[in-house]
Amino acid sequence: VQLLESGGGLVQAGGSLRLSCAVSGRTFSDYGVAWYRQAPGKEREFVVGLGWRGDSTLYADSVKGRFTISRDNAKNTVYLQMNSLKSEDTAVYYCAVDPAPYGTLWLEASYDYWGQGTQVTVSS
Repeated sequence: VQLLESGGGLVQAGGSLRLSCAVSGRTFSDYGVAWYRQAPGKEREFVVGLGWRGDSTLYADSVKGRFTISRDNAKNTVYLQMNSLKSEDTAVYYCAVDPAPYGTLWLEASYDYWGQGTQVTVSS
């Protein structure tokens, strides 16, 4: 199983980016997905999770109302739309997949597969 993130880059504060995470190697009919991020000198933190049936989402307070997670099962791709970006959103963003149902969305240990990360830099 491979996860490949794309869409990162440099953007000014207040701008938008959309990250993509393409999943290959196995087709998951139902799986939980999440985005995490890690800023320099900080631990990796949960950003948002989407439940295995797509009927539950959980956002970190810091991104609520600005970020939106979505998925296209036909393309086996997960997206993260990021609006109103702030300098504190600067980090490497990782997507993750939990192939088991009923996983805990915010729990990092729930996710078996991880991408290599994509850098997002927000200039103030």
